Amino acid sequence: MIYPNTIASKLPNIGTTIFAIMSNLADEHNAINLSRGFPDFNCSKKLISLVNKYMNKGYNQYCPIEGIMPLREVISRKTEEIYSAKYNPETEITITSGATEAINAAITAFVQDGDQVIVLEPAYDCYVPAIKLAGGQPIFSLLKEPDYHIDWEELQKNITPQTKMIILNTPQNPTGAVFSADDMEILNRIIAGTNIIILSDEVYEHIIFDDFEHQSIARYPKLAERSIIISSFGKTFHVTGWRLGYCIAPENLMKEFRKVHQFSMYTVNTPIQYAIAEYLNDKDEYLKLGNFFQQKRDVFINGLKDSNFIIRPALGTYFQLLDYSKISDEKDTVFAERLTKEFGVASIPVSVFYHDKIDNKVLRFCFAKKNETLEKAIEKLLKLK
Repeated sequence: MIYPNTIASKLPNIGTTIFAIMSNLADEHNAINLSRGFPDFNCSKKLISLVNKYMNKGYNQYCPIEGIMPLREVISRKTEEIYSAKYNPETEITITSGATEAINAAITAFVQDGDQVIVLEPAYDCYVPAIKLAGGQPIFSLLKEPDYHIDWEELQKNITPQTKMIILNTPQNPTGAVFSADDMEILNRIIAGTNIIILSDEVYEHIIFDDFEHQSIARYPKLAERSIIISSFGKTFHVTGWRLGYCIAPENLMKEFRKVHQFSMYTVNTPIQYAIAEYLNDKDEYLKLGNFFQQKRDVFINGLKDSNFIIRPALGTYFQLLDYSKISDEKDTVFAERLTKEFGVASIPVSVFYHDKIDNKVLRFCFAKKNETLEKAIEKLLKLK
């Protein structure tokens, strides 16, 4: 067989994801893996039992491309109860194969050649590749340290007639920042009179701390009418490997979203959808999530209070940033590698979340772990001087 000498890559500057690199390094050196964003504890036994129940009932074949109606109905009720926003389960809610598929489908559906998409950095790493594959141009707006707030003046300067979309993520990965009601009101004023679409990544909507309240785009009618909102059952119920998420949007936007979704996934895991639909009837399973993870955040940061890390407590997500500038002047990628090899704790260097690799001497640690795992990691991190 003859192979071409050269293949033109659509993503020439994209290599292996940092999450795989750091996890492989952790495995190689038997390090505690606080790099990947998933729990090391199991999900509810009740939820597993429900999946088994619906498998045994024979719910094992294709379901509608939009997802099963009982799940869409409970999402509709949940959204109205929490955010006072009504979404029609028939035409405005779609079940997806995780949040990443939903994000890709939303970008593919609306971004065309030459369109500009504003991305707030540091940003989760799936946004920019999807924009480029759709023929769009990412335009970067920096979140301002040390609390990673939105610089609205800079963002407004980045808006042009070619701006098709703005991507928001709150609570924000990787920083743990939480955007405020004032942020949403400013956004509403800035984009009034434009045709800009908002893609709102809200997968950590229930993981929020210190009495802050999640400001979903759904709370703001003028924003909601031009927004696609993404969430994730994987993050909420500690089942990231199940790949189940959902998208809510006004009917006119959802119609276009579904055109892409049907050809990227067609349908999503049927028995798990039925299990989640029943499981959601117990509201405590998601309403108490913030307290659950705040306790883990506090175990982690309180255990490090006597270290030389600079700690600014995360306000949401299950990630904590640690500033190591008092410990080393090494590049964050180098320091993260050394921390894994020599001290046995794997993290993610935050520079990888910037397109131009800005290095502020900050690492991201996942605290969605058993307390014993966190305590072992703390013991190792305290050895850094």
